[in-house]
This record gives sequence, structure tokens and C-alpha cells, in this order.
Amino acid sequence: MMAHPPLAIEISAERIAGARWSRANSIEDVVVEELPAGALVPSAMEPNVVNVPAVHDALSKVCDGLHAKNEEATLIIPDPVVRVFVQHFDEFPRSPQEALPILRWRLKKSVPFAIEETLISYMRQAPRDGGVDIVTALSRERIIREYDSLTESVSLHAGVILSGSLACLALVDNEKPILMARVSNTTLTTAIVRNGVLCGFRCTELPASGNELTPRIFSDEIFPLAAYHQDTWHEPVHAVRLGGLGNRLPEFVGLLEQEFHCQVEALLPPVPSQGLISGSASRLTELDLDSLAGWMVHYG
Repeated sequence: MMAHPPLAIEISAERIAGARWSRANSIEDVVVEELPAGALVPSAMEPNVVNVPAVHDALSKVCDGLHAKNEEATLIIPDPVVRVFVQHFDEFPRSPQEALPILRWRLKKSVPFAIEETLISYMRQAPRDGGVDIVTALSRERIIREYDSLTESVSLHAGVILSGSLACLALVDNEKPILMARVSNTTLTTAIVRNGVLCGFRCTELPASGNELTPRIFSDEIFPLAAYHQDTWHEPVHAVRLGGLGNRLPEFVGLLEQEFHCQVEALLPPVPSQGLISGSASRLTELDLDSLAGWMVHYG
């Protein structure tokens, strides 16, 4: 069982955002503070917090605005920090004491740092055929400690730590496969979810960003996961949901609909009462805070 603190803080390269909601799952307050360029550089390997005073100051302002102190919070961190794998096993132990060594052995060649330095979390999910499918998230311990120390510096305790796109997965839950493609700074994360099952997950650095990111480049970057899904699950994606493109979204819809032969829409609906997002989340939609909206859906 995952904890569900009613306070969530998202830290990204561009900004720090926080939201608090009530027991009725309605948003009580949202606070956003922009970060100076280069103050935080997401990385799985190197220190992330480059300008400690600037990041701490922004986080303090967010917490002050939310009246957050001496309490537990969900901490949402950048995608590049967390590596996510979906693996199939014929058999898998129930005991974490037995499971973790197996996962470390299986994944030791898949991460750019010593597997002994990692923090690992995993969950079972329904398999494609027989056996067991395991979703594993892992990070370098010293990097997670950076973010943990930030929350401690403002008198918060990180009860849950997850990446932005993992938080967003709740926004694409459907009986048919939905492809989520989400841009954050120079990172593109693609994931396919079908009936609550994570079918695939891919996080890459974009070859272009900002106005240089064209629909063709974008399509080429998300195609590999869609092709893998069709080859593995023998079905095409039913819809595509895009996040992080802001007002450039309409530029990408036409080509992607031609390429994938399905509906292409924003990850966050323009009207919060549509779909999974409640009307109280209008501020999250206006500010394009998809990770916080996704966690709100999960929390609800």
C-alpha cells in the first residue's frame, strides 16, 4: 500500500510546484515558484542541485504558501533520475529479501552506475501471458538523498518519492492501450498503459528542444515504444496523450494522428470536469501541472 499524503511537491528543472488537497480530494491551494536557468539539472548520475540557495529559496516559498511544515509530503522528481523497467519472470518470490537480489542481478547491466548504489522499488502487475510481470523503479541513492535533503531542509518528510511521469500514469488509465508522450525540459518520456497495466516505459533525451522540436522529430522519438507494443501485445495503441508541449500542442496533433491512426489529445483535458480530472483541479490544468494532477487522480 502506497502512502497518500494530502500534500505534494514537484521539483523540476524549470520550477517547484506544490498542491494541497482536502479529504474530499478537492484542491485547496496551488503554489508555483520558477527556478533560475541551470539551478537544477536532472541526472541519474551527477548531482542535480547546482544552485542550492536558489532551489532552497523556491522550495521554501512554495511551502510557506501552502503552510506546509512538519508533515509528510509526496515528492515528485524529474524523470531522468528514476529508471523504470517492466520485466517478465516465469516465477518471482513474494519476499522482498529474495526479490531484491534477483532484480539487482537482472538490472546490473542496464544502469550507468553500480547496482549496489541503488534504491529499488517494485510492484507486481498482471502478466501478458503466464508468469509474473514486475515493474521496477530504481535510482542512485545519493541522487535521491539530494532531494530528500531538500525536503528535510524545509521541515517536510518525503513519505512517497516518484518521478513526474510515473505520477502521470493515472491520467491514461483505460481498458484499451493509451500511449502517453510527455516532454519536460529536454527529456521525453513515453509510456503505454492498458487497463492499469504498464506495458512499456521509455525515457530519452530529445535531439532538439523548444521551437527546434518538430512534429517529425517528436513522432520518430515516440514510434519505437509504439512499435514494440504492437509487436509484443499484437495490438496498436488506441489513443495518444501529449504533455508538456503547451501552446504548441496543435502543431503536433495532425502528423501524429496520421502516423498512429488514432485520436491525439492533451494529457490534461482543457476542461477539468472531463475525464478523470475533477473540476477543482482547474488550477493544475491552467498551469500544466500534469504530475500533480496525476497524483491527485491516484490519491482519489
